[in-house]
Amino acid sequence: MTDQQLRLSFEFFPAKTPEGREKLLKVRTQLSEFEPDFFSVTYGAGGSTRDNTKGLVKHFHSLGVPVAPHLSFGGDTEESIKALIDEYRDAGIERMVALRGDMPSGVGGSFEMVYANELVAFIRKHYGDHFHLEVAAYPEIHPQAKSYGEDIRYLKGKFDAGANSGITQYFYNPDAYFYFMDQCHRAGIQQPIYPGIMPIINYRNLTRFSDACGAEIPRWLRKRLESYGEDAESLKAFGEELVTELCEVLLENGAPGLHFYTMNQYEPTASIVRNLGLVPAEVTDSAVSE
Repeated sequence: MTDQQLRLSFEFFPAKTPEGREKLLKVRTQLSEFEPDFFSVTYGAGGSTRDNTKGLVKHFHSLGVPVAPHLSFGGDTEESIKALIDEYRDAGIERMVALRGDMPSGVGGSFEMVYANELVAFIRKHYGDHFHLEVAAYPEIHPQAKSYGEDIRYLKGKFDAGANSGITQYFYNPDAYFYFMDQCHRAGIQQPIYPGIMPIINYRNLTRFSDACGAEIPRWLRKRLESYGEDAESLKAFGEELVTELCEVLLENGAPGLHFYTMNQYEPTASIVRNLGLVPAEVTDSAVSE
């Protein structure tokens, strides 16, 4: 990376098919050229992708790739979660993303929600400082939060429990992140919070994701994306330009790094990273020599 103080990370989700897994492994190899600080691997609601997540994480680690599994209690018992964390620790994993325990679809209300601050406290109790713990943050506020202030207090609770840093939900309004960071600092949160970045690849999928997770797509942006209709290439070109500019504004105004939601694709994320100049010197030199 051009600035060693900036942190760069990429997120994957476990593939469901052999073909998807083969593609994912190829994308991981390609994105490694940017020397990210780590890759993260998501964990489905209620641990529904547990085995796939674990297998992918351990495979990455065996290749010498820095990797952070996502983890939540969900419908799991403390014993099963501890056994999983033991396995990660014994494999040499040193970073985790600790999340709230969402239930898998179809599960009734018999399970009690387990919040991320409880998972952070559980990990610190049993493993001390072995793991660097990431937690989720919501610049536009968690869709189930009762108020902005409550959500900030809840985030502070995660850090008070022992989290090291945060990763935000994606957003397209940089002012939302800057205001959020101001409020975090006022609340006494000093730990770094890294912006989550979602490349714009497909309008329908983006609106579906956003409506489900509470990430706002500004009205002007929705209208602009709608205007491309079936012209996927023009939409991608516009999205690349827009998200590159978003990242530039974030970094120029003090964001400590970027976390990309890759959607298991190479080019959308790679194009933005190249536009930002976040390319190791040896990669740049190689390109020049060719």
